[in-house]
Amino acid sequence: MKEQSLLVADKDTAFLREVAEHLADAGYQVETTESTAQVLCNIVKKQTPVLLLGSDFDRQVGLVELVKLLKKCNRHLAVVLVSDEASLPMVRRVRREGVFYHALRPVLQCGQE
Repeated sequence: MKEQSLLVADKDTAFLREVAEHLADAGYQVETTESTAQVLCNIVKKQTPVLLLGSDFDRQVGLVELVKLLKKCNRHLAVVLVSDEASLPMVRRVRREGVFYHALRPVLQCGQE
């Protein structure tokens, strides 16, 4: 069976490392990035069917606008918003733009930072 590929985009490198490790252990092929350009390139090439996107990933482009752009590049892209601080109105707006799921950001285990 072919591994499902995922792209994880966030500015927090500790988060990227931890999530990538857990998803790889679960059998996923995981790529991580802190770059909006890399996300767009990957999505335009339709290399990744699922994107885990941190809510504060790109401070230059608003979250709603970024999701709109990503969905225009690949309408079949499943976007999972990972956030612990997004307001309910913001979550509703990004869901209307095509976010597949909203997940709470995991808490680091004691002793990890």
